[in-house]
Amino acid sequence: MQRQRTEPKPVDELRPRVRSRLDDTPEVLLCLDFDGTLAPIVDDPGEAAPTERVEDALDEIAAEPEVTTAIVSGRALADVRERVDGPRIYAGNHGIELERGGSVAVHPIARKRAARIDEVCEALRVALDPVPNARVENKRLTATVHFRSVPEPARPQVERLTRETVARFGGDGLELSDGKAILEIGPAIDWGKGNAVELLVADRDDGTLPVYVGDDVTDESAFRAVEPDGIGIRVGDDAPTAASGRVRSPEGVAELLEWLATDGLERVRAGPNGPP
Repeated sequence: MQRQRTEPKPVDELRPRVRSRLDDTPEVLLCLDFDGTLAPIVDDPGEAAPTERVEDALDEIAAEPEVTTAIVSGRALADVRERVDGPRIYAGNHGIELERGGSVAVHPIARKRAARIDEVCEALRVALDPVPNARVENKRLTATVHFRSVPEPARPQVERLTRETVARFGGDGLELSDGKAILEIGPAIDWGKGNAVELLVADRDDGTLPVYVGDDVTDESAFRAVEPDGIGIRVGDDAPTAASGRVRSPEGVAELLEWLATDGLERVRAGPNGPP
């Protein structure tokens, strides 16, 4: 049964449930978004990077054999792969690209529609050129229109021009979705981060505890993929979400990773497959 959107509990209040689940699992599948989760949101997406504390905590937990770590990001696979090192699995473009076991799989329909993404991006660069600070990012299989730095009065214009351009050049082959001060353009397929996470869960042994940490609208499908049997943690405020817990910021994520790498893994090792 999928969890309905409710107000998430601060992770400290959720810890008894997390401890109980860790006591009963031989392995943790830890899936992490990048922007807003491992890396603070910045005006220029090209400057995004994990904090030093996050990097140290992720390096520590990614080295543990009882944890399989995965990055699940809206960024292109090659982009996010360069920004964070250590995890075993990477999913880029909202799960359309998936690197695991030494190979990369790409959704076949998304691959076929990459030419439409190029066409839309070229048209958008022309249409949005007069708008201060509007930025079009072509991620090959998807695209993002960034307007975080666009003056507030001009933001409705960005949205209108983007919707008109996608409808004109993308037809029914592309779709538009909202994010935090962004508009996401992608192939009109029933696929997202949640589907990628479901694949990763299916790869693991029965009893593996899936944990997903993310901050944006596109992470909701991943929260639904792990809840209620696993743990979803939303980074941000207490607005209704499919995640059961929350932390405030990437610093809270670092604290969570540090706890998982120490007290949390002690429970896994002492659990059902641990020493008598």
